[in-house]
Amino acid sequence: MALSTIKTASIANDAITPDKIINDGNLGVRNLIINGAMQVAQRGTSDTSAGYLIDRFEAAHNQVAVTQSQQTLTSGSPYDSGFRHFYRLANTSASSATNAYAEVRQIFEAQNISQSGWNYKSTNSFITISFWARSSLAGTYYVMLRTFDGTEYRRNLSFTLVADTWTKVEVTTAGNSNLQIDNDAASGLTVFVVPHYGTDFTGGGEVSTTDWYDRNGQSDAYLPNYAQNWANTASATFDITGVQLELGDTATPFEHRSFADELARCQRYYEKSYNYGTAVGTSTYLGAITMGGGTTGSTTSFSPLLCPQYKVRKRTAPTVTVYDPAGTSGKVQRWQLGITNSNGHTGTLVDISETNFKVYSNSGANSSGITCHYEATAEL
Repeated sequence: MALSTIKTASIANDAITPDKIINDGNLGVRNLIINGAMQVAQRGTSDTSAGYLIDRFEAAHNQVAVTQSQQTLTSGSPYDSGFRHFYRLANTSASSATNAYAEVRQIFEAQNISQSGWNYKSTNSFITISFWARSSLAGTYYVMLRTFDGTEYRRNLSFTLVADTWTKVEVTTAGNSNLQIDNDAASGLTVFVVPHYGTDFTGGGEVSTTDWYDRNGQSDAYLPNYAQNWANTASATFDITGVQLELGDTATPFEHRSFADELARCQRYYEKSYNYGTAVGTSTYLGAITMGGGTTGSTTSFSPLLCPQYKVRKRTAPTVTVYDPAGTSGKVQRWQLGITNSNGHTGTLVDISETNFKVYSNSGANSSGITCHYEATAEL
């Protein structure tokens, strides 16, 4: 009877260490950032307004005009690390206003931070933020953390970029006994990446750059002076991808997730009935939801009621907007099977919950059913 053999690792050449395990495997869900590879963009790929474009990343700016966009990587260090997209902020109208700013941020549900394993009240417990960044301007830039519950606390962490060069950034911070992060679905922590704050927000010198500080009662000058003038420079760009927030004082390799997995995470905060690449408000039947019956009993007083289920349970009862198949906001199509249909009728929304909503139409053309698109937003 042959004996089975067990292959053992050489201690000298193939030792199994914690570092090796971390580098060779994902160890489950480490990255608290959603869509850190910038692959999901349900709302489109370019926008000149503030707010959300690439899912879960929100642009905010003042005085300076900014275009945010999802860009494609074809080469370079992030590409070699498995990234195919990056997020870009582009300055389309320079401003020297002292209250000018431009930033991109992700807001976390408090419960996701509270239950992450980070003891945010301990100076011996750390979180690490890492990402790839590139700017057309060399200089000092900032990551800023902000808590929402109790007294607002902030933490400033700086990094330096060489012009037009992708750089891997890693910054780490410990907790602080004054922090409060509740265990709920409201806003708990924000991570900001800051291309520019004007002098109204910089150079005060009275706040800590080495620890968390109480934002209340401080002047607006809560960051050190900048070495570059991003908002003052027309056509300046700032690029970022591979964003990861994780427990510990060391950045581990980026946790790549499938597109389907990342899309579902994003849909907790935003979804639409349209096909993924179709803009909200497009004139199309593709993806529209519908209900109704036949041709009898179809009168203007008949009020069809549509009750669709979301693709993913929402963080909270969302803001829902309906569109008729012609693309008109707030309207639905009323129809009679095999006879006629008519767009432009008011859709009344009721009973909006975390899982579904109801929409009905009680006036207009004779109908036995209604059809519409929707978008549902439950962003923080």
